[in-house]
Amino acid sequence: MPNSSDRRPHIALMPTPGMGHLIPFVELAKLLVDRHHLAVTIINMAESSNQAQDSFLSSLPSFITSLSLPPSPLHDLPADSRLETYITVATTRSLPALRSLLTSLLSTTPLVAFVADLFGTPAFDAAIELAIPHYLFIPTNFLFLTMLLELPALPLTVDYFWQLTDPIQLPGFVPIPGPDVLDPIQDRTDECYKLILLHAKRYREAKGILVNTFVEIEPEAADLLMADNPGRPPVYPIGPLIQIGRQPHAERAECLKWLDAQPDKSVVFVSFGSGGTLSTEQTQEVALGLEASGQRFLWVVRSPSDKDSSATYFTARSAEDPLGYLPDGFLTRTMNFGLIVPSWAPQIEVLGHNATGGFVSHCGWNSTLESVAHGVPLIAWPLFAEQKMNAVVLTGGVKVAMRPKTREDGVVDREEVGRVVRELLVGEEGKVIRRRVEELKEAAAMALSEEGSSSKALAEVANKWKSFSSMA
Repeated sequence: MPNSSDRRPHIALMPTPGMGHLIPFVELAKLLVDRHHLAVTIINMAESSNQAQDSFLSSLPSFITSLSLPPSPLHDLPADSRLETYITVATTRSLPALRSLLTSLLSTTPLVAFVADLFGTPAFDAAIELAIPHYLFIPTNFLFLTMLLELPALPLTVDYFWQLTDPIQLPGFVPIPGPDVLDPIQDRTDECYKLILLHAKRYREAKGILVNTFVEIEPEAADLLMADNPGRPPVYPIGPLIQIGRQPHAERAECLKWLDAQPDKSVVFVSFGSGGTLSTEQTQEVALGLEASGQRFLWVVRSPSDKDSSATYFTARSAEDPLGYLPDGFLTRTMNFGLIVPSWAPQIEVLGHNATGGFVSHCGWNSTLESVAHGVPLIAWPLFAEQKMNAVVLTGGVKVAMRPKTREDGVVDREEVGRVVRELLVGEEGKVIRRRVEELKEAAAMALSEEGSSSKALAEVANKWKSFSSMA
């Protein structure tokens, strides 16, 4: 438990499972502590506990503590339930434990606010019961927030978004084709859709909504969402919240030494996030496309999601050795201009390296912000969650990305891989995108400066929380 002698106004943050959620919550906590002299407790759900996350939480600086809720029984859920369903049900079933934990915090700290994650709205009930002002933090963007705010009123007549003949027109954004709407709500007959619809309706109960974005990357939506609206809580863009400084083990990463030997802006970094995997065939096509491009590349390779052992054009393989899924002779043929890294690379360090000139990314919002903050243009290769929506806006609206064309079966063939890599690094379209992402890099830094829009938005919320403490 936090030290009862600490009388800083105290904030409780509750991320839902996943490092993609936890990291921006921790960066928010650091700002609240360092800039605004608040104290923070991060309430961690047991379902998200693992060695990497536990180690990450144990390294938190002073005035940030973490507590874990006990696990919730979930064995009765159907085996094919979506992740968002598990998260929502786990949050709901954790309410008694959360209520007890918040009660304890109230007795030992000047607890002034509770902040839930985008799929954590059932936790509002515990805060409401204890009269704690409750807020929402969206670790992704205005696009996601707008989608959920608009969802209850969308005039839909089909069971699946991919069946829509016309794109969805969200206020402040380019049209979103039905197949690119976020995955958890694609099937309106699934329990997951119904639960997310409930989340969407509860967003309006929050006292305020903090969002990990900045005005310049979503300007039209910012104007709309930040305007006074009696039917919606105030919205605060407080990003980009990304990890800064050296990542764990980065000092031992051979890939950084390899980058040191490459010319500036000459390498495309290929990585699909901590949870992103490709099919066996797609892995083959990416490899041969990178080879055909003739451009320098650094590729974080993971074992394919289908592990098709029937193919004959691969070397011997195992689940522990993703390099075994690469085409025969590929490593030898590309050794003079490419580097393969199994499973993990220090992404922040790679994106911040002068040699990195492009990023083939799954378009997760953390990775997108990291790329933009370092001025690295993108090749948008979305896989799941809200990534396809992000890809639509990053290419058609923000214009910091190219998106490869897929075949009818969804595979991007080697010719297209080679084309977009060459175009991004040395083509005319790549030059235009690079200029645009450089502008956003400067805007992101300005937003987080002392007088920047994001800093001012966070200060407004923090000062409001401090006022709650003075009224207690």
